[in-house]
Amino acid sequence: MDATPEFRTPGQLIDHLLAQRGWSHRILAVVLGVEESQITKLISGAKAMSAELALTLGDVFGIEPERLLDLQKSYELARARIEARPNPKLALRAHLFGGLPVAAMIKRGWIRAKDVRDIATVESELTRFFGVSSVEEIETIPHAAKKTVVASPATPAQLAWLYRVKELASDLMVPPYSQAGGESLVADLKGLLSAPELSRHVPRLLMERGIRFVIVETLPGAKIDGVCFWLDHRSPVIALSLRYDRIDNLWFVLRHELEHLLKRHGQGAVMLDAELEGERAGIGPTVLEEERAANEAAADFCVPQQRMAGFVARKAPLFSERDLLGFASTLGIHPGLVAGQIQHITGRHELFRKHLVKIRSSIAPAAVTDGWGDVAHASA
Repeated sequence: MDATPEFRTPGQLIDHLLAQRGWSHRILAVVLGVEESQITKLISGAKAMSAELALTLGDVFGIEPERLLDLQKSYELARARIEARPNPKLALRAHLFGGLPVAAMIKRGWIRAKDVRDIATVESELTRFFGVSSVEEIETIPHAAKKTVVASPATPAQLAWLYRVKELASDLMVPPYSQAGGESLVADLKGLLSAPELSRHVPRLLMERGIRFVIVETLPGAKIDGVCFWLDHRSPVIALSLRYDRIDNLWFVLRHELEHLLKRHGQGAVMLDAELEGERAGIGPTVLEEERAANEAAADFCVPQQRMAGFVARKAPLFSERDLLGFASTLGIHPGLVAGQIQHITGRHELFRKHLVKIRSSIAPAAVTDGWGDVAHASA
């Protein structure tokens, strides 16, 4: 028994069906009520199979019209593969423009281009921004060699934010860092916890200790809170995004990154902290050891955890305004820090929200800040 022949075009299938019936092109033309030349063109592939014609031929030959249309699609795709010139840059552009928030980077002034449609300028600017010689080497491209070792997986938007931080931090003039200076910094920062306006001293205190400190607004969808890394063994960098403009968030994230610095976690890999909230801000078994240590130090810095535990044990589940203010006053800290810890411990984020005061307007003017309508200028 002969095997069923394979057909590459609808014309080949029609020619086979005509042969089975002993029909000529002319007979089929008469049946369909068309010129014989139309049948010749259809069989040779010069005329495409339409949906209407597929239905008609299906009735004539007793076959499914979908079979004819599928052959037409396969034939057209095969012909396109032969005729079309492949553009290897399309996949590359898909990674760049689909992964990186290019429009936001243009708006923020990180890359200098009119808009995303100015592809040549955008690609040239991206190579400058990422410090590479060609777009194929940009770190967000899957096959590109990774220059930055990040402790946890980073998205293209997070890497772009990190590169902007590096660009700004590299321009800062600060004295060399010493471990003793870093450790003494904790006590100095502790004295600023009583009022939001005192946070204006943070940038100066860090810079005096040789810590390059910048504030860079996060990019859409990046959800970054902060980062700690080292430009070299005596040049640490701490950057915050102030994603949440709250007093408790500022001090928790800052102390978290400072703990990474003091433990020199960022010398082996960039400690990029995203979505530093909920369980990720805790000390449970699912939290990585380095992050757990940083979270523990940050929570204890904001409110001594032994005293916090005692306060919760005495007052839970009912926390009064009077109790909150009295406890904060005893510790010499802003009540927003206690409120933030209560929310984290209880999961009741509606409690004492009025005390979670905004702080960006106090700290940002004293720091190298990029975002919220302002562009920090780095050397080209």
